[in-house]
Amino acid sequence: MKLGLQLRTDTNPFSIDMDLIHAVEDYGFHSVWVSEAYGHDAITPCAWILARTRRIHCGSAVLQIPARTPTMAAMTAMTLDALSGGRFILGVGSSSARVTEGWHGQRYGKPQTRTREYIEIVRAVLKRDAPLVFEGEEYQIPYQGPGALGLGRPLKSFLHGNPGLQIYTGTVSPGGLRVAAEVADGVIPLFMDPERYDIFEPDLAAGFAHAGGGKDRSRFNIAPLVFVAQDDDLARARMAAKRQLFPYLGAMGARAGYYAAYARRLGHEAGIERMRALHAEGHLEDAIAAIPDALCDAVSLLGSADRIRDRLGRWKVAAAKHHVSTMLIGGASRETLRLIADEMLRD
Repeated sequence: MKLGLQLRTDTNPFSIDMDLIHAVEDYGFHSVWVSEAYGHDAITPCAWILARTRRIHCGSAVLQIPARTPTMAAMTAMTLDALSGGRFILGVGSSSARVTEGWHGQRYGKPQTRTREYIEIVRAVLKRDAPLVFEGEEYQIPYQGPGALGLGRPLKSFLHGNPGLQIYTGTVSPGGLRVAAEVADGVIPLFMDPERYDIFEPDLAAGFAHAGGGKDRSRFNIAPLVFVAQDDDLARARMAAKRQLFPYLGAMGARAGYYAAYARRLGHEAGIERMRALHAEGHLEDAIAAIPDALCDAVSLLGSADRIRDRLGRWKVAAAKHHVSTMLIGGASRETLRLIADEMLRD
């Protein structure tokens, strides 16, 4: 199994702990991952990190699809990949309706269709088989719709990109998993129970079948985010995990509630219903506390050093079964990151 560091980027003013990144590079971590929401972007930190490291990869987890055109994403990925010697990983995601429409001023539309077309366009740019022409439901290149001057013509990137550049999507929904398996090289679930690959399996299998060409689990990476809180007080560690999960379970995907739906599929329906009911009534702290302890334990690494070592066994089993390829670790101190590296990367 590979290890990645999910970089904490909610500091104000914004900063990047390069000492920590150099440390995990020395520990043997494969990659560092940077998110974006509606403050800093993901690309600028990736460029900063790649310019100041030697071996470690850097990935976007994830670039917001409505924030930039697919050709701009391809140009950015090609540039970073070339300058870093092949160490950039492109992660993209459809974001939420709140951010898409409320921040970027774009229609939310059909996120799965948009994701599929977006990645198809990026791959076409990287391959350079021909000048770019794309006729899709969400994207049309060259553009010929309302307001077009009719002067657009198909173009081909003069920079030769890497057709094998890895592309991931961030999703947990059944349809999103099918799209990821069909057109991407991997998926980044916001959280995952390593013992419940069965939640993913049918949708990934459907996506592989649609992709054709013999694509299967051996050619696809699952890289879940794993929140870590090392604390001898287990209740306090669990509360830290609940505060981490709540913005997604209680608010993200407000109309569809896709993270809450995912938690229900994992078997935590009663607790999620209670959490959402308390939240709707305005009882914020009670709602956070109502997130099931069992869910936090299943998807996070919490408690004392010995408990974390013991709970890492579940992830080792998932790696051996090829259910999880990479753990993207978030929230951990340098000492805990070293503990995890010693446990997971030793021969």
